[in-house]
Amino acid sequence: MSELFGPQTPWDTSASPDLVQLLTPEGQRVDHPDYRFTVPEGADEAEVIRGFYRDMALTRRIDVEATALQRHGELGIWAQLLGQEAAQIGAGRALRPQDFVFPTYREHGVAWCRGVDPLRLLGLFRGVDQGGWDPEATNFGLYTIVIGAQTLHATGYAMGMQRDGVVGTGDPERDAAVVAHFGDGASSQGDVNESFVFAASYNAPVVFFCQNNQWAISEPFERQSRIPLYRRAEGFGFPGVRVDGNDVLATYAVMQTALQRAREGGGPTLVEAYTYRMGAHTTTDDPTRYRLSDEVETWKLKDPIARVEAYLRRGGFAGDDFFAGVEAEAEELGTRLREGCRALPEPDPVALFGDVYAEITEELAAQRDGYAAYLASFEGVA
Repeated sequence: MSELFGPQTPWDTSASPDLVQLLTPEGQRVDHPDYRFTVPEGADEAEVIRGFYRDMALTRRIDVEATALQRHGELGIWAQLLGQEAAQIGAGRALRPQDFVFPTYREHGVAWCRGVDPLRLLGLFRGVDQGGWDPEATNFGLYTIVIGAQTLHATGYAMGMQRDGVVGTGDPERDAAVVAHFGDGASSQGDVNESFVFAASYNAPVVFFCQNNQWAISEPFERQSRIPLYRRAEGFGFPGVRVDGNDVLATYAVMQTALQRAREGGGPTLVEAYTYRMGAHTTTDDPTRYRLSDEVETWKLKDPIARVEAYLRRGGFAGDDFFAGVEAEAEELGTRLREGCRALPEPDPVALFGDVYAEITEELAAQRDGYAAYLASFEGVA
């Protein structure tokens, strides 16, 4: 492709004025003219940041344990998020209870923020969960495997919110928004661009949150676009912003602003969280075949968890006892996931029919009964 379109060079964002950053890789707080990190009224800022650290550390432990379980044959596959914890926790914690999330298959950190039991995630990848969690209980949709399809679902749901009268009322307990998660690779899909058209045309209360982890499986982003991703929003008529996706404070601040704009009736926003996938695309992928180890090592210096730890330690906001406590909690979580994954029961095949409609139709009931009779015919057969 480079031969057809000429050489392309990755954009250096380290000193870009367009990159929103509030916490440097060294753990230093910095100011931004348009975005500030603010916590809910009455909350203690240091406590909130300690909570972010805990969220990221436990999310990483979920990822590490799931990867190990797949390597031991307990999961069929696993989509890793190593290195993207700040983007997901910052976006997840900026949500209000009434907001709704449409994820891809990698939003384990957002699922954590929405109260989805990590064992439910493992059940999907183990192949013993026929329907996943209840979206109505968490306002967190089911994982989407079809690349980019969830952005259309999110836009349609956001348009429904408008018609339900839960946008722009001025009531903070009522006004709601939608977040559509996708990756840089998905941004090249037609579904994503169609959702941009509909969201802009109807001024839908949706935030498009793209985790640009630099690689669409084995294809670098600079071969997909001639301009930075967040600037695509201009062509559709709504704002775009690029945030340091390894900075949980900046991600939280940007998402707070974008979500509030949507809730108030201001329309869609495209947020590009500029981050890096330090692991593989999935456990079936070997990233050493298409990227340099030097690149990975460079991004390790921008580790999202390490920078928050540096800030907390340097400012005296957390000491050894706190970090030891989080590590102990991570160990307990790891044990629960290992034991719980292996203990997940095989599903009842007939139960699948109960997850199609709120009230089962006569036709579907007949299919269910016929399938149950078919399964029963094998009873006692060696």
